[in-house]
Amino acid sequence: MLQRLGGGILDALLPPTCLTCEEPVGAQGGQCPACFGGLAFVTAPLCDRCGVPFPHGGAGIPHLEALWCQACITAPPAFAQARAALRYDAGAKALILPFKHRDRTELAAPLARHMARAGAELLRRADLLVPVPLHRWRLFRRRHNQAALLAARLSRLSGVPHAPTLLRRRRATQPLGELGARAREAVLEGAFGLAPGGAARLHGRRVLLVDDVLTSGATADACARVLLAGGAAEVMVLAAARVPDPRIERAA
Repeated sequence: MLQRLGGGILDALLPPTCLTCEEPVGAQGGQCPACFGGLAFVTAPLCDRCGVPFPHGGAGIPHLEALWCQACITAPPAFAQARAALRYDAGAKALILPFKHRDRTELAAPLARHMARAGAELLRRADLLVPVPLHRWRLFRRRHNQAALLAARLSRLSGVPHAPTLLRRRRATQPLGELGARAREAVLEGAFGLAPGGAARLHGRRVLLVDDVLTSGATADACARVLLAGGAAEVMVLAAARVPDPRIERAA
């Protein structure tokens, strides 16, 4: 009752507006129909391993009958499965970029709700949520780790405990966007490690790695290798958004 009363007072003082365009909406933390309609949710068909969506029903994609993309068939990642809530397009960027770069930390809540729906199966299997870490200098500049905020929200929604400092980024790395697979692997070599005592907490547990955007999967793969080497039984990945593989888009 007190929570409803507090919400009513807040709505009276600050009428709820859309998270992305500031049009009036019915409740705090929501989006207007136009902005919500602009979100492209990741749905089947998709690669069962890395979660990359297949375009146009998967037409023209080799090995679709195995439900794995060609990249996962050629070089399977260390993580068992990855899923994402949204395609990383204009609609997703309207939520993620302000959250990531403009201190709009309140956007963690709606993004986590989308992630909880997309990753419901992974959350049921997980014993521990671990965010992808930021290097300390980037954390100092940004003032928050967006993956850690998402993991904390997902923990509240699912009841799965989270370990925000278990995984550490030992050194800063350059952006990976223009690099090939081997170059990405070289850049990330040794970039991540466990906090002291981390192996004891990991032993035999199924870990769900949390991030805001999954691009090539190289960062998630490097983190998964560290977690598995530290004793995790399995590593899965859940992201707010997924960048479609341009090779698959061209193949279609």
